[in-house]
Amino acid sequence: MPHPTDLNRAWWNAATPLHLRSAFYGQDAFLAGANSLREIELEHLGEVAGRRILHLQCHFGQDTLSLARMGARVTGVDFSDAAIEAARSMTASLGLEAAFIQADVTQLPRQWPAPFDLVYTSYGALVWLPELHGWAEGIAAALRPGGELLIVEFHPMMMVYDDSYAHPVYSYFNREPIGEVTSSSYADRQTPLEQEIVTYNHPFSELLDALTGAGLVFSALAEYDYSPWECFTRLVPAGPGRWQIEGMEGKLPMVFALRMKKPG
Repeated sequence: MPHPTDLNRAWWNAATPLHLRSAFYGQDAFLAGANSLREIELEHLGEVAGRRILHLQCHFGQDTLSLARMGARVTGVDFSDAAIEAARSMTASLGLEAAFIQADVTQLPRQWPAPFDLVYTSYGALVWLPELHGWAEGIAAALRPGGELLIVEFHPMMMVYDDSYAHPVYSYFNREPIGEVTSSSYADRQTPLEQEIVTYNHPFSELLDALTGAGLVFSALAEYDYSPWECFTRLVPAGPGRWQIEGMEGKLPMVFALRMKKPG
């Protein structure tokens, strides 16, 4: 059997060309100057000009390059070679400055040429990680003393449901990998994408245990009852750029923003 990471990399390699031409990602608008970052992360990122940022699981680089457009010195990391190739091509065509590295974020280097002011990761990233301790240790090693980690991510409570949202289907706790065969991508539900994947639910306790075990300290946590991305089923509008699950409006935490800091 292929290793789960290899299965997942194959899925993202197949999904990348679909995502590049999808309405979901709005690539034409991005190339014309649109910022792909949403209100939640923009609020928590604050001023990024001049800051050295490591963006983990950057996909094909829209958010990474949005940070570069805002003046950050940014490096994106992703395990998909198709995504990194697309990110590098887009960087060159736009004349922006950003570095992209193909790597497994659970095996980040323990030394960098210079430490980062901020490590950033967002939306649908954690479920692809089989374990968090190596990931957290790599983040801590990448940060300068006083540097911060910002995670803006779908809430782990969202991960217990399937597309029906009728009742919990999966365990909130990371007790076993979740293997399934996809029929399409969240960004394009009309185009078939039949591929085996393996994902992992990480409760807050596991996440915080990994990060504090790596030496980071808690700074702030915010939870939101909406998603800024229309990437789930049964969604209804909850305001401009906001969606909630029909029948669960205002009841289900959909996104969280977590800040951690490296002492020093």
